[in-house]
Amino acid sequence: MTQNTSRFPIIRTAGLEGMLVTFSDALSESSNRATLAFGEAVKASAWPGVAEVSTSLASVFLRFDRTVLRHEALQDLLWDLLKQQDWQQAALPAGRRLWRVPTVFGTDLAPQLAEAADAVGMSETQAIDSLGSARVRVLTIGFAPGQPYLGPLGAEWNLPRQTELTPQVPVGALVLAISQFVLFATTAPTGWRHVGQTGFRGFQLGRPEPIALRPGDEMIFTPVTRSDYDRFCVEDSHFGGASREEIPA
Repeated sequence: MTQNTSRFPIIRTAGLEGMLVTFSDALSESSNRATLAFGEAVKASAWPGVAEVSTSLASVFLRFDRTVLRHEALQDLLWDLLKQQDWQQAALPAGRRLWRVPTVFGTDLAPQLAEAADAVGMSETQAIDSLGSARVRVLTIGFAPGQPYLGPLGAEWNLPRQTELTPQVPVGALVLAISQFVLFATTAPTGWRHVGQTGFRGFQLGRPEPIALRPGDEMIFTPVTRSDYDRFCVEDSHFGGASREEIPA
């Protein structure tokens, strides 16, 4: 993926009560870093009238009360904050966690590993070594509650989406396309290749924290055997044996 940085960042209105700050027209580590860091800085600024701040892969969205804060005034605040530093080099927000998630790659649980490996010129063993050692960031959460987009993976994994949908993948499915993973938080169809299966439940209604992950968290999908996977799922029905630790600021 390439990015055109010459005209970024861009500030645009999004409806009557929305503003969008975009750092790139394509995903990269640095544009996502800027998005997460700038979004956190906007929250910390606590500007009167700003009701919501959320992030996507490369943009920050603000919802505001235009009876309190006019469009022009908010744009001025945003430009002043943007000028304070190079956000593409900014430190990531504090409070991030590293999750290690037991994962079965391939087998009947994740039947498209072989197809993905073949598409990038790897054996299944090489693909498992590559994907199972990747440390990926929660770039954003979307499509379904608690469902993360994770990456970036290496350029070798820049596979296109499938031309047809897989009718259904289960909760905990790890799917792959365009140098990213998605970890499914619900049962749904997908155009991405199902390469791994976890017992991780990213959204659990009724728990103190229904959404387990935060943008900026990092994940490693540790390869395990089918028998170990089954045991983890029995012992830990919430996260399939996943562990987490704080990432030092």
